[in-house]
Amino acid sequence: MSEAKEVGIGMIGYGMMGRAHSYAYTALPVMRRLPVKPTLVILSGRDREKVQQAATNYGFDTWTTEWRDVIKSPDVQVVDICTPPGTHTEIATAAAEAGKAVICEKPLSVTYLQAAQAALAVKKAGVLNAVGFNYRRLPAVSLMKQMIDQGAVGHVRLWRATWLSDEFVDPRIPFDWRFDKSMGASTIADLGSHVLDLALWMVGPVEEVSGQSETFMRSRSNQNVTVDEASSALIHFESGALGVMEVARTAVRRPCDLTVEVNGDEGTLAFDYSRLNELRFGDGSDDPGVYGMRTIRAEHESHPYARNWWPIGQGVGYGASFVNHLGDLLERWPDGPWEPDFEHGARVQAVCQAIEESALGRRWVRLQELASPTLP
Repeated sequence: MSEAKEVGIGMIGYGMMGRAHSYAYTALPVMRRLPVKPTLVILSGRDREKVQQAATNYGFDTWTTEWRDVIKSPDVQVVDICTPPGTHTEIATAAAEAGKAVICEKPLSVTYLQAAQAALAVKKAGVLNAVGFNYRRLPAVSLMKQMIDQGAVGHVRLWRATWLSDEFVDPRIPFDWRFDKSMGASTIADLGSHVLDLALWMVGPVEEVSGQSETFMRSRSNQNVTVDEASSALIHFESGALGVMEVARTAVRRPCDLTVEVNGDEGTLAFDYSRLNELRFGDGSDDPGVYGMRTIRAEHESHPYARNWWPIGQGVGYGASFVNHLGDLLERWPDGPWEPDFEHGARVQAVCQAIEESALGRRWVRLQELASPTLP
C-alpha cells in the first residue's frame, strides 16, 4: 500500500485548543485510515519561550512569533486558528486570500458582522473551511442527531441545553482577554455557540429569541468586565419547536456540565456530558410496564465513530471529539465539502448576537433583523 500524501498543518495559537488540535493530528494516523497524513509544520504564538516549548511538546517542525509566517509558508496547506475569538476574522481572511484551507475554533468571531465577513472571505477565495464545533463529533451526540433524523422521537417539539461552568467563580481571578468581550466574546458566544450549533443541527433554523444576561463581578484588577457571566434564552425555531438555553461561568462546582435534551411527539433523547458515552432514550411506543428512559451505551461499532475507537465498554473522552472532527475534514481532502463550515458558524453567531441584543434591549429579537448575504 502506498504511503498517504502529507498535508501540512500550520497552527496559530498554542493554548488549550492548540494542544487539543495538535493531539488530534498526532493521534489520527493511529486511530483512523485516511487518504492523507497531517504533518505539523509550524506553530505560532506571541510569547517566544512558550511557543518554542509548545512546538517541541506538540511535535511541530518549527515555530514563530509572527502569525503571518504560518500563512506564508509554502509547506502549509491548512491553517488552523486556535487564538481568541477577537482575532479570528483577520487571520481567517488572510489565510483564505493566500489560498489556504482554514479551520477556526469557535466562536467564528465576536460579532455577527465579523463572522459574516469571514464566511464571505472563504467563499470568495474558494477554499475549504470549517469551524471547531467538536462536541457534535462525540459518538453519543452524533447518535442523538442520527436518531432524530431517523424519526426516533417523531416531530421535535422541545429542545433545551445547559452549559454550566465555575470558570469565573473566584473573584481573585485577574483580568485577562476572557473578560474583554471585544477579544474573548460573550459567554453566550463562547459556551453558547457549542449548544446553538447542536440546536441548528438537530432542530433547524431559529426564528426569534428572548434573552437575559448578568455580570456579577463587574471589575477585575481595576478593569471593567465587559462579558456576561451568566445568560439564558427562550428560542422559537422556524419549525415551530420551542427551545431553552442556559450558559454560565459562575456555577460553583460545575466544571464543564453540558446537557442537551430533545422532546418529540413520540419520544425523548437526552445527553449529559458527565456521562459522555451514554445517550438516554425514552420511546413513547414502549410497553407501559417498562415506562421510563433506557440508557444506550454509544460505543457499539454500529454507532457513529465508535468503530474507530476502543472495544465497547472502554469508552472515549474529550480528545476523541477533536480526532473525529479533524478526521472527518481530512477524509474529504482536497475536494470537500467540509462541515460545519464558516457559513454555518455565521448562522450560529447570528443567534448568539440576537440573544445578546435581546438581553440588552429586554425584547424579543427576530433573526431576520440581522440578515446578511450569509443568511437566506
